Amino acid sequence: MVYKELKYKGELVFNKLIIPTPERSLKPFKENEACFMFINDGNFSVRTPDKLFSFSKGLGMLSKCFNFYFESTKEQRKKNETIEIIGIYFFPSILEEMLDLNLSSSSHNVDYNMKQVQLDDILNHYRQSINLLLDNPELVDEEIIKVKLKEFILLMVKTLDAPSQLAFLASLFQPIHVEFKSTIELNLYANLSIDELAKLCHLSVASFKRKFKLVYKDSPKKY
Repeated sequence: MVYKELKYKGELVFNKLIIPTPERSLKPFKENEACFMFINDGNFSVRTPDKLFSFSKGLGMLSKCFNFYFESTKEQRKKNETIEIIGIYFFPSILEEMLDLNLSSSSHNVDYNMKQVQLDDILNHYRQSINLLLDNPELVDEEIIKVKLKEFILLMVKTLDAPSQLAFLASLFQPIHVEFKSTIELNLYANLSIDELAKLCHLSVASFKRKFKLVYKDSPKKY
């Protein structure tokens, strides 16, 4: 495993991660966090409560703060033994201070629970610049991190055709909730354990079992 990071005022902003391609690995919910990931290398899928996305080199992943799984097939793991990702992390308190914005002042709401982003030349050049900083942390101070994060937000506003920085960032912290029944039925044949399904529904196992019985009139195991 390879791990490198850059922080701004104690919070993670950029990191680089090289890990074995996971069979299935939970990306746990962290309150008030959203992220973007550049896929430098590798091939894998991401399972959200209601969708399954495929990611490979040349794509980016934008996601809100919620539980999802990184996973792969035997063929994907055979083709790529590792995945390499550059991550960018967003926290409302940091963004509001940095950009002098009040995110709660915008009601703009777009489904950014999970979004594939095709990397164009500009985004690829940006990715390379962050890779350079991560590989040479002695060149970096908080002012550089601040400038690079602002630059990325402007690029996302343009790439996603958002009305403004405020509208884009406000949407990024307004989760789109998926109905319990939709999560179950869309993942029925995904070979998920009860514990994994519970996490995908953002519930404890006990709460998941109670809700399941209420909805389906049967226990998860019997169902």
